[in-house]
Order: sequence, then C-alpha cells, then structure tokens
Amino acid sequence: MSEPAPEILAAFEAAKGFMPVGEGLALYAAAAEAAKLGLPLLEVGTYCGRSTILLADVARQAGTVAVTVDHHRGSEEQQPGWEYHDETVVDPEVGLMDTLPTFRRTLRKAGLEEYVIAVVGRSPQVAKVWGGQLGLVFVDGGHTDEHATNDYEGWAPKVAPEGLLVIHDVFPDPADGGQAPYRIYLRALESGDFEEVSVTDSLRVLRRR
Repeated sequence: MSEPAPEILAAFEAAKGFMPVGEGLALYAAAAEAAKLGLPLLEVGTYCGRSTILLADVARQAGTVAVTVDHHRGSEEQQPGWEYHDETVVDPEVGLMDTLPTFRRTLRKAGLEEYVIAVVGRSPQVAKVWGGQLGLVFVDGGHTDEHATNDYEGWAPKVAPEGLLVIHDVFPDPADGGQAPYRIYLRALESGDFEEVSVTDSLRVLRRR
C-alpha cells in the first residue's frame, strides 16, 4: 500500500491543486506507514482536495479515516491579485473564495467521500476542540509565520508516539519560497520530540519519538 493505484494517482493529478506528483507519492507512503497505528490521518489546508485523495485512499484501505481542516476561503497567496488566485473558485454571490464545492466534487469523482471527515473551520479553533491522538498530521495551510506557527502549536502535540508529522513547502533557501514552513520544521527538530524520516523536494516527514 506504499504506492497508490493508477486510478488514484490519476485522480490526484486531475484534481485542482499545487502538489507535484513526487511529493504526493512521498505523502502517500508516509500516510500508509502512519495508518498502521489505526488512528485518523489529518491534514491542515485542503484547498480543492488534491492531497486529500491520497490520504483518503490510505484511510480506506487501513480502515481508518482522513480528517481535513480548512475554512475554504483560501490562503493569503490565493486572494485576488496574488499569484495563486483562481477565479473559478470564487463564490459570485458573496464575492469570496469558496473551495468547498470543488473539494466535494473532487472526492465524489474519486469515490472517496465516505472516508473523509471535512471540518470547515480555522485550524487553531479546530485544534482546541480536537481531543484525540492522530497517526499523521500533514501541515499544508497558510504560509505566514502566524498561520504556520498556529498549525504547528495546535496539531503537533496531537501526533501519537511513532506517528508522523509531515510539513509541506519547506524551503531552506529564501529564494525558493516563504520561510514559515521551514521555521516550524526546524522548531519540530529542535524540540527533540521529532526525528526526520525523509525529504522529498519541499516535503519533510518527521516521526514522533
């Protein structure tokens, strides 16, 4: 189960989103390992469900569930006038981004709706009311220091022993991208609670000691 079936990979590639295939395969392999703990797999930052497809397929096979947390109004760089803005996911009635309908269609097309719990809300608020342990936490939310720090502080403590913390868009060189994910990655290592398992481009996989 360390690699997705061709139809799952095809659904991933067809979905709207930004994660390259190589990083997606690394996420899938990490999720497959973490799923052996029998605990939920959680991602922070859903957008339109590209990476959710991978977590949901692992959850389906492992008999667990994927939980995804997002307010679905888009992160900073997805707002009008910014590099990653997409007018097709703007709600014309309220004039704001709303990626939830596209996300639901993505899961429906992939046949994975029943293996996902979609939580619509802001990460710090959801983390405060989440009581259980998690087999995997995938941090891929807002890329400001405020949002990345909130995601780390809210969710990293909920990773079970031997569970995995996965951080996306880690760029040690500022010329390659924003530094907030890199800073929480360093913080996780410096805490002594996590050890690095793998590096795939901008994706870092850490295991709770």
